[in-house]
Amino acid sequence: MSLGKSAVVEPPLRAPLNLQFDYTRSTGPTVGAFVTGLRDGRIVGARSSDGRVLVPPPEYDAITHDSLVDFVEVGQTGTVVSWTWNPEPLPGQPFDRPFAWALIRLDGADSSLLHAVDVSSPDAITTGMRVRVRWADERVGDIHDIVAFEPGEAAESLASSTDTDPVSMITTPLDLQYTHTASPEESWYLRGLKEGKLVGGRTGPDGKVYVPPRGASPTDGVPTKEHVELSDKGVVTTFCIVNVPFMGQQIKPPYVAAYVLLDGADIPFLHLILECDAADVRMGMRVEAKWRPQEDWDYTLKNIEYFRPTGEPDADFDTFKHHL
Repeated sequence: MSLGKSAVVEPPLRAPLNLQFDYTRSTGPTVGAFVTGLRDGRIVGARSSDGRVLVPPPEYDAITHDSLVDFVEVGQTGTVVSWTWNPEPLPGQPFDRPFAWALIRLDGADSSLLHAVDVSSPDAITTGMRVRVRWADERVGDIHDIVAFEPGEAAESLASSTDTDPVSMITTPLDLQYTHTASPEESWYLRGLKEGKLVGGRTGPDGKVYVPPRGASPTDGVPTKEHVELSDKGVVTTFCIVNVPFMGQQIKPPYVAAYVLLDGADIPFLHLILECDAADVRMGMRVEAKWRPQEDWDYTLKNIEYFRPTGEPDADFDTFKHHL
């Protein structure tokens, strides 16, 4: 059903988003040597083919592209090469009070290490100032083993680690917080979901219907300003059966993720197929949306829990073969 152009121009939707996960990787020989050194209270760099000692050590030589494995222990004191003041620390940063970020060239190194310098004001730090490492009380083998740098020359002496095995895995927590502003097309699509509707967009009466709507037709660049309300029934075009469990998975395998071509649409979108055995899902199967209770609706596709079989005869392949 075509709704034409929206009669009321509403402002785009905006919402805070938080992308947060732990990234785990194997260290390999070069990064492994660096973080193992940190755990043991040492700072280790690597010598490149041009003779420079690089800290932290990159995994490959920039000139020869060979692995860097000629390790060199450098000093625990160094010189501030450049710095900037951080007056309003963010959550997860080294301190919850103002401090400085600095590039520090450690004694014996030819490159600079970025880290925090614990000083009380921007007047307490200068380019060329000498600083020393402040180690964490408990070290595990990552960059946080260095709490910060502080003004001074002599670094503290540390007891050797009792763990003799090299660090082979590291986990880095990622936390990105930002505000997303939806496009006008995305905004009226999301407002439709809030009302229990699936609204696509097209350039005009003869244009293809895209759901979710795009800002413009990819073939001619004409804006997709016309709203089209679609059925919540459609056809499975392609699909996959998920058999492998993974971290954060909310549904027990096996289950089906499928592209569903809604009746009246010209592009399918990805969603779950449930309420049937995964082995029974097939191309051309007719499905319908299973909506959450209306009181739970929000500006999100999660308003549809999943799609389920309608029991109708399968669609003929020729009716969706151009949408695979």
